[in-house]
Amino acid sequence: MLQILYLAQDLADPAVRRRTLALISGGARITLAGFRRSDNPLAAIEGVMSVALGKTADGRFLQRIGAVAGACLSLNRKLGHLRKPDVIIARNLEMLAVARRAAALFGGDVPIVYECLDIHRLMLRDDMIGRALRAAEGSLGRDARLLITSSPAFVEHYFRPLSHLEATPILIENKVLEISDAKEAAHGTGIYPPRATPWKIGWFGALRCSKSLALLAEFSRKMEGRFEIVLRGRPARSEFDDFEGFVQLEPFMHFGGAYRNPEDLLEIYGGVHFTWAIDFFEEGQNSAWLLPNRLYEGCRYGRVPIAMRGTETARFLSARNIGLVLEEASAEGLAALVGAMTPDRFTDAAARIEQCHATTWVFNRADCEVLVQRLAALTREPHAFAPASAMTAPRHNARHNESGMP
Repeated sequence: MLQILYLAQDLADPAVRRRTLALISGGARITLAGFRRSDNPLAAIEGVMSVALGKTADGRFLQRIGAVAGACLSLNRKLGHLRKPDVIIARNLEMLAVARRAAALFGGDVPIVYECLDIHRLMLRDDMIGRALRAAEGSLGRDARLLITSSPAFVEHYFRPLSHLEATPILIENKVLEISDAKEAAHGTGIYPPRATPWKIGWFGALRCSKSLALLAEFSRKMEGRFEIVLRGRPARSEFDDFEGFVQLEPFMHFGGAYRNPEDLLEIYGGVHFTWAIDFFEEGQNSAWLLPNRLYEGCRYGRVPIAMRGTETARFLSARNIGLVLEEASAEGLAALVGAMTPDRFTDAAARIEQCHATTWVFNRADCEVLVQRLAALTREPHAFAPASAMTAPRHNARHNESGMP
């Protein structure tokens, strides 16, 4: 059984839990180690050993550098007693530094995989700071054998033209993890709230975009109760002055707290009509390039996604002739897009999503097994890199549901 040491930037991150579950379902044995930014009991995984390397704070870059340095110094004490892993996965740049130290601790011949699902704005700066960070990424990742990323736009706009990494990229989209041994279910639930007012827009997951919050609040007030906004997930406290206080003052906006992913997805998406698949957090950069979890989750349950024009998400929807695209980032623009929604128009939009094959949205047990097999192959492959200019990732094609894995 493949032994994987998974180094995570935030042990409480639901996405870390989801990836760990996928690796276990694929047949790997996982040891999880990393930093804590907050307590999240919903992120716990039964039977998985977790090693805390320290505590970091969201948005405090210098503090995180210090925490990484401290973790590297204490790694022998915290991980030295573990069985030697076959593969080390480093999620995010800070964990790449820890991965190099861990590989050396275990003899220096353990393959490293770099998992990068967001491109921080600091990495894109055209100044000394940006160049230094990209150089550091290239240096820390010079021994990385694979690069796991979630959107082809990340390769197109960052890893190919800017990054110094030479690891082979593979695309693993942020699909819904479904590892049941039962036969694959139909991907739509067929159950919605009443298809009339109030229409409900769900914004779920990592809530970090203050512009989205303000826009949705203004829109719901403008619609005078014909639309309601339902929020679920983990608000990024560093991005909001008072998230709960703001929501409590909004008459048509509700926050239902955190949830388990994937266990609670049917329940939360079953209560809305539309998915807010827009993020202005790093507008024009990471937010324009990513393909968010909520895109796949909402479509998995037949909810109609709303994307922003000019983004990778909008291109994804356009290739499949589904969803709604917002032309202008304003309450007025959103009102023009959905304000006159009718049951017939909604039924048509939902039906087009139902026509997509479930594998467009779902990462199943077979996908998990293919991923683990690809990681296991690293232990048998010669240590050779593809040139950076050869970095490619598949573009989206409505007729081809690519796994992204060789």
